[in-house]
Parts: sequence; structure tokens; C-alpha cells
Amino acid sequence: MANADSVSVRVFSLNCWGIRYLSKHCPQRYAMIGEMLCREEHDLVLLQEVWSERDYLYLKKKLACSHPHSHYFKSGVIGSGLAIFSKYRIHDTFVYRYSLNGYPYMAHHGDWFGGKAVGMAILNIGSLTANIYVTHLHAEYCREKDSYLPHRVVQAWELQQFIRHTSAGADVILLGGDLNMHPQDLGNRLLRSYTGLQDSYLETAKFDGCENGMTLIADNPFISKKELGPFEKGIRIDYILFKSSSKADIYCDSMSTTKGSVLDHPFPYSDHEALTAELRLEYCIPAQTGSDRQSKNQDAAAGKLAELVDIVTEARTEVKVGLHCAERMRYTAARTGVMGLALLFLELAIAAVPWLALGAEQPFPRTSFYLLAALCFAILLTTSLLYIFYTMELKSLQGAEDQMRLAVGSLQEKLRGFPLAQPHNPPRRPPEGQEPSAFDPEE
Repeated sequence: MANADSVSVRVFSLNCWGIRYLSKHCPQRYAMIGEMLCREEHDLVLLQEVWSERDYLYLKKKLACSHPHSHYFKSGVIGSGLAIFSKYRIHDTFVYRYSLNGYPYMAHHGDWFGGKAVGMAILNIGSLTANIYVTHLHAEYCREKDSYLPHRVVQAWELQQFIRHTSAGADVILLGGDLNMHPQDLGNRLLRSYTGLQDSYLETAKFDGCENGMTLIADNPFISKKELGPFEKGIRIDYILFKSSSKADIYCDSMSTTKGSVLDHPFPYSDHEALTAELRLEYCIPAQTGSDRQSKNQDAAAGKLAELVDIVTEARTEVKVGLHCAERMRYTAARTGVMGLALLFLELAIAAVPWLALGAEQPFPRTSFYLLAALCFAILLTTSLLYIFYTMELKSLQGAEDQMRLAVGSLQEKLRGFPLAQPHNPPRRPPEGQEPSAFDPEE
């Protein structure tokens, strides 16, 4: 590739922890965030956990001069919490809500009510078409016994699918957000391996921030050591990822994070640290490729395919674990519902005894009858709703597992180097002197 021109893009990402009336110092922190964004004038701002649309409108008004274009992605009961502010004109947007997002009865976690999703905005950076994605995945509340792991793996699977299927015409792909996954977690490896997205922290030429790029740190006053678990110093779960195309190369010249405290303020912007990446986009023209380089590229592609097969297989195993768990929970809900129904019939039978015994004058205790009936109806209603919920969860997990099974078969077929079966047409031979690529699209 030969360089023709370049443009610099500053990308900012922050989980704002903006739960009104619950998050500490929420109005003050939003004022601090607005002042900082006006002062720094990033090209793209990707925010998560902006749960109140009122707070988004405040930031929109505050940033009207520095970031005239913005969009708030609405989803779920209280919104997806995702927002984007941009110096570039936003031409189109779309939001995809993840099919699995925790459990409604885990109200103290709140992920289900948030409607976790991925938002996409299409804009132009110079002559390049850029797809900008912002997302927030389900939180990890207990690493040793993570009951939400299958849900988060399915979210990572749907995220990579969404990015791959919507970015075909994009020259630049940027993803920012709180993935709630460590760099080597299964969902993170699945996302990056399938999409080819690169991590700004790993690719940057210059870094200034918390040790190891951590975004949840023990020095943050809003963080308790219990949240960090075995990671005493902190963890890295927030990312800015990028990918280029044949029209442009992307380089991360520098990256930085906040370090808990904010100068001249009594508390930080959020319980998460903010990320800023200085990206350089270089416009390119295709160059001639030698046969030796092409052979090396094919060897590298084959290695990546083999690794991807292992990752998808591992993800499929985790989804199967979630399937068995959901099946047990649905069975428990059904069994409890049957017990409640049997109790209701027993109560009706007892109530009918005085009517059948014509000479009996003993009054039936109506208060006990009504209380027991209310309990039976509550059990039936609750178990019915849970049965429906677990059935929906099963369908989503089964759908993801089926997709992964097909993906593994397709990847293994490509890895073997054999063309897919063509029932009536003979397989097309590649041009003379050119080998078929492991990443060629399926016919």
C-alpha cells in the first residue's frame, strides 16, 4: 500500500455510570463531563450508561458548539444508555438489542431493564465511509461463579455478527464501549478474532494512563475492592477497537486513560476511567503483491482460521452449559406451577365439602380460603411468566448454538481448502498463479 494522504481522529469513550438518584454525584459529574468534552474537543465521543434521556439532552445542549451532531440509542425499559456525539455529520443510525440480557427477577443487577444493545452510526471522515459502533455488554458480578457467562458470550457473538454484516461497505470501523470482559476472556477473543478488530491499547505507539490500561481501578473512590474481586489493582474492561480496509490504514499514535482523580474536582468523572485514542487514517491505493508475500498471507490466514475454529467451539460449549441451566430452570418453574395448580384444586375440593354435606352447619373459614386462593394464583402467575421467559431464553441460546455449529462447519471447510459443493456447476479455478484465500466468501 502506498500512502496518499492522512487524517487524525480523536476518539473518546466513557461509561458514565449515570443512574439517576442511585449513582453518586450524578448531576455534578455530568457537568464535569460536559466541561471536559467542550475543552478537549474530541472528534468522536462514545458514551455508555447515560440512562436518563434528560442527561443526554443536557450534554447535547452543552456540546452544541463542539459536537453539533449526536444521537441517543433508545432500547429496553429505561433505554440502552448509549449515546454518540460527533464533529462529523451522522448520515444514518441503527440499534440492535441483544436477545439475551440477564434475568428480570435480578432487579438489583438491573441489566435486563437496561436493554443492553449495540448502536451504529454511519458518517464520513473525509472521503472515507466510517461505521461507528458503541456498545455495553452484561456485567460480570462474580468471576468464580458467573451465571451470566452464556449470556455475555451470546452478546459477543451477536455483536461480531452485527458488525460483520453491517460494515461490508465501510472503509473504517470503530467500536468503543464497556465490554465487561477482560482482554483474554472468551467473548473478547471471539469478537476480535471474527471481526479482525484491533485493540488501541495493544497497537498504540504511546500510552499514558493506568497500569496495564486498566479502566476499573482500586484508586477510584466509587469502586469497592469487592467489585474487583481477586484483581486488587484493577481490571481492563473498556475498549476502543478499530479496523481498516483496502482504502485506508489505521494507526493508533497515542492512547490515554484518566487516573481516578480529576484535577480541581473532589471526585472523578465516573466509576470507570475514560479512554482517549489518537487514530491516524492514511488513505491508500492498492499495490502489487508478490507471490511470496501472498503465500505468507495465506499461511497466516490458515493459522487464524484454526484459532477461530477453537474459539467458536469453546463459545459453543459455554452456550450449551447455559442451555442445560435454562432447561433445568424451566423444568423447576413448570413443576412449581403444577404444584400450585394442584393446591388450588385441593382448596376448591375442601370448599365444596360443606355444599355436598347437606346437614353440615360449620362455616368455612372464608379469610383462609381467600388468602390461600391468592397464594395459589400468585404461584401460577409467577411460574407461568418464568416458564415463558425461560422458553424465550432457550430459543435464543438454541439459535446461537445452531449459528455457531454452522460457523464451525464453514470454517473447517475453508480450513481444509476444499471448495463448497456445487451440485450443477463445476468449481471455478482461481486465476493462474493465484491460490484460493482461506477468507474467500462462500459461494
